[in-house]
Amino acid sequence: MARTASLSGFPEWLPEERLVELHVLDTLRRVFELHGFGSIETRAVETVGQLLRKGEIDKEVYGLSRLQEDEGANPVKGGKADPHALALHFDLTVPFARYVVENAGYLAFPFRRYQIQKVWRGERPQEGRAREFTQADIDVVGDGELPFRYDVEIALVIAEALSALPIPDFRLRINNRKLAEGFYRGIGLEDTAGVLRSIDKLEKVGPAKVAELLQEELGATDEQAQKALQLAGIRTEDTSFVAQVRTLGVSNDLLDEGLNELEQVIDAAVQRAPGKVVADLSIARGLDYYTGTVVETVLVGHEQLGSICSGGRYDALASKGNRKFPGVGLSIGVTRLVSRILSQDLAKASRSVPTAVLVALASDDSWDAAQDVAAQLRSRGIPTEVAAKAEKFGKQIKFADRRGIPFVWFTDDDGTHQVKDIRSGEQVAAAPETWAPPSEDLTVQVATAAQVATAV
Repeated sequence: MARTASLSGFPEWLPEERLVELHVLDTLRRVFELHGFGSIETRAVETVGQLLRKGEIDKEVYGLSRLQEDEGANPVKGGKADPHALALHFDLTVPFARYVVENAGYLAFPFRRYQIQKVWRGERPQEGRAREFTQADIDVVGDGELPFRYDVEIALVIAEALSALPIPDFRLRINNRKLAEGFYRGIGLEDTAGVLRSIDKLEKVGPAKVAELLQEELGATDEQAQKALQLAGIRTEDTSFVAQVRTLGVSNDLLDEGLNELEQVIDAAVQRAPGKVVADLSIARGLDYYTGTVVETVLVGHEQLGSICSGGRYDALASKGNRKFPGVGLSIGVTRLVSRILSQDLAKASRSVPTAVLVALASDDSWDAAQDVAAQLRSRGIPTEVAAKAEKFGKQIKFADRRGIPFVWFTDDDGTHQVKDIRSGEQVAAAPETWAPPSEDLTVQVATAAQVATAV
């Protein structure tokens, strides 16, 4: 980021930085809507019981209470979270599951939604990890069942959306929980959730420490630990991972099902998003509600930032009596992406304000006429503002330059008009009902550093 926030973990952007963020958000909205996802927004608060019912880390959840607390309003009682107290949501998937259950009678299934909102999480602030941040999610939820084909589609939509952003190359690293859990059972490790938690630490602590954890905490033999690590070491850009898993000599029906599902995702990605997706059998995902496909995404050359997009299949997160609402979805960490774009100068806005034209004032009496000119330009979609004071034209031009406005409009005493490109100094006759700036100057453009260098 360009500056240090006064309150750590709660980023605020300067106007030109916000334009980069808006470009990211608008691009994501456009791609999601092109694929038929409709927008929803859920409330910022949920009950503590709702947020923590699937094994999330309660110490990261921000409780909500008034400064003048009502009796019983404390979100923590006797060292334990009060399930009826309110807390800020830490992701969008858990609130979405509640939303689906409560509104099931009004939704058409499979329900396709995207959601872009702030979330709050009590993490240690650092680049890529904020306490208040924006996520952009897409999910498809079914009623009773959800065909596996949606797992494939979600991955392809995200690959298309990320490809449209001003970011470095990326890789979707995909695994399948059924594959992993079936393999662990096949080698005699029944605490599959515990194995997944250990494997999830592989990149942080290394294989030797993971093997130690498997043996000390889960009672795995050295052979079992090595087998689990061999599985986690498989990574391919095509479906050859299937043969590699088979050579490990483990048999299990759930393993076979997971292999088949992951093969479908990777096969489709090879055809429709070549080079963007890899089968990575070390991916576990920490949250307990995932049941099949799991995804993490990294920027190539920026892997230390962590995953910029993650998620997967969840079959039991949303239910109402005997009615189940299985889903699959992915979440893009917008703030994490934007912070890296800005801190590394990976992309920049072409100017710091939306305004394309400043209408100059020849005198204070010309303000009404200047507003008429501005209204004509705006009616044709040209962002325009009017100078506040009739200073010398040189000062008005300098003001436009400070603001990043590329054009200044002048009206002569005889009613004719001229417009000046203050970057080149070129000044030409113009009419407010017909003149338009070049398309690249009409709106703010956001380009990567590589694109700017190529243009120059």
